[in-house]
Amino acid sequence: MSVTPSTAERLRHASSLIDQLPRAARPLPRSVPGADANGPEDVFAPGAPLLSEVFSSTGNCGVPVGFVLSQLPERAFQGAPILWIRDRLTRLEAGRPYLGGMRPGLRVIRVDVSRPVDALWAMEEGLRCGTLGAVIAEVWGDPQVLDFTASKRLALRSEASGVPAWLVRRAATAHLSAARRRWRLSPRLSLCDPHDPQAPGQIRWEAELFRTRTGKPGHWHLTPGPDRLEVEIPSDEVQDDRWDADHPLPQAV
Repeated sequence: MSVTPSTAERLRHASSLIDQLPRAARPLPRSVPGADANGPEDVFAPGAPLLSEVFSSTGNCGVPVGFVLSQLPERAFQGAPILWIRDRLTRLEAGRPYLGGMRPGLRVIRVDVSRPVDALWAMEEGLRCGTLGAVIAEVWGDPQVLDFTASKRLALRSEASGVPAWLVRRAATAHLSAARRRWRLSPRLSLCDPHDPQAPGQIRWEAELFRTRTGKPGHWHLTPGPDRLEVEIPSDEVQDDRWDADHPLPQAV
């Protein structure tokens, strides 16, 4: 398929930035770790060089991006930049990421494209570079170009280069895909603020691994922290430990 001239120019510029990166001092891992992984310590081990898909509960939900950032390998914060690609509808509906709120040391090469086909092309080209920390692409809806063949190409490219690849799917359906792991992410009721029981506190997420080739599917509750992800198996909780929109807010003084 042809690429529009303006998009081609942006992609060439991104490709030139990637080419200027220093080559890896040692070979990156080529095998897929966690082939027999069953526990959260394996499922949530950052940096697995494979293609993962993350489906958002709503189109403008920020949980998938937060989850993907929590799964980046350590080298992404030690100089290896990440390639972050977003199509036009994603930018319109979900806004732009606030880089200032991310963990220090993260370098981002951002590529804004118009069409999903351009996003997939840029993603595959980025996965050719083994010195990237990761490649992230946000694609809106269910474009025909994102079929099993396209996902298979991305999966093989990620495993060959040792670079983790993430497809963030918004307003999408989980059709047939070659992604090695497929997630559904949604927000949960937050904890109460320790200083104000009527205010929302620590955010929490719900993660469902509904398809995987590196272990068993599962369902977990996640609490993101500044440098770690707390994982727990779902259980009955006390309502008083949570905050929701029906909680009365304090009146202004």
